[in-house]
Amino acid sequence: MKKITLVGLVFMLLLSACHTSKITHSWKAQEAPPKNYKKILVLGFIRNADRNIEEKMENHFVGDLQTLGYNAVSSLKEYGPKIFDKIDESEGIEKLKGSGFDAVVTIVLLKKERERKYIPPTYNNRIWSYRYDIYNRIYEPGYYVTSTKYYWESNFYDMTTQKLIYSVQTQSFNPDDAESLGHEYGKMIVKNMVNQDILKQQMVVNKVEGE
Repeated sequence: MKKITLVGLVFMLLLSACHTSKITHSWKAQEAPPKNYKKILVLGFIRNADRNIEEKMENHFVGDLQTLGYNAVSSLKEYGPKIFDKIDESEGIEKLKGSGFDAVVTIVLLKKERERKYIPPTYNNRIWSYRYDIYNRIYEPGYYVTSTKYYWESNFYDMTTQKLIYSVQTQSFNPDDAESLGHEYGKMIVKNMVNQDILKQQMVVNKVEGE
């Protein structure tokens, strides 16, 4: 029984190790030093069917920016869904400036792919090892698993100049759920923005300003 438990634990660890996100490409505008942005809007562009993902992505990104000391706000919480579908560019820019935002970071789900893969049967020359390996699939010569890939893009705009400062593309493979996906994505992108000198730690600055 202990061996079965151990095999199951190892199997679960191997599965969880596959749940990863990675940056595939990033770009930074020349001569774009980090600034003490006063208020940053996190704006998701994700289809309505994935609204739960959009909410989690925005919330976690906001939290990671706030950890650095920035005043960051979720677009869904600030304006609700579809607000920018009803207005043109000039109206949208005026709305953002009127709300005090001097920077906007987007989260865009470019593509979501599902892939069904065949896992071949396990062949083992030791009977008891084979018995434990095959424990959960005795009656199947092989089995299928479905994997999901998410392709993301985030852009960071300086609203003072209305110029693109930073862009990053990523892939997420088989996230456990929307919560873990948002958590991993926000930390990864914010860390990269700090490493690229787009953002900087400014908790002390904001604390003084808020006093």
